[in-house]
Amino acid sequence: MNKRKQYTKIGFTIIELLVVITLIALIAGVGGGFYVGTYRRMLVEKTTRDFFLAAKYARIMAIERQRQYRIELDTANGGFYLTSDELNVETEQTEQTIVRDLYSRPVEFAGDVKFEAVQITPLGSQSSDEQTAILFLPNGTAQSAVIQIGDGENHYTVNICAATGKAKVYPGTAEEVETGTIDLDKE
Repeated sequence: MNKRKQYTKIGFTIIELLVVITLIALIAGVGGGFYVGTYRRMLVEKTTRDFFLAAKYARIMAIERQRQYRIELDTANGGFYLTSDELNVETEQTEQTIVRDLYSRPVEFAGDVKFEAVQITPLGSQSSDEQTAILFLPNGTAQSAVIQIGDGENHYTVNICAATGKAKVYPGTAEEVETGTIDLDKE
């Protein structure tokens, strides 16, 4: 009798391996595309949140310390920082200093994030073509401002109300945000 060994197929052919690798690459490519879009949106959201929190902090500190605070916009380099007028004991002059404490640090934008639209209403007799600072006063009021932050695809707008000095964040562009005056006596 002739005994022959029966061999069973063990392993994969090169075609099967290439098909599996191609499928994995396609799934990873689609997932990577979603990740990039999500990451860019997250950068815009984080920057907007940082700006919103700086505005809230500036209002609170202006009321608490009874002096003016400003959010200075660095539109050229993409960033902002909070400043305050403080008395220099040596010169006995008031100087504008950058606020650096536990709650406030200068912010630089990451990625393609930038100020897309800046509309700041001047106070009183101020007249300037381009306003680059939002002033918060000790009585709780502020300059009216609409600031759009985005990266070309994702947009968020921060609106600062002049009467109350409070800030609100809206998804979308500045054109979609309704601004106006608030009647504080209206119930």
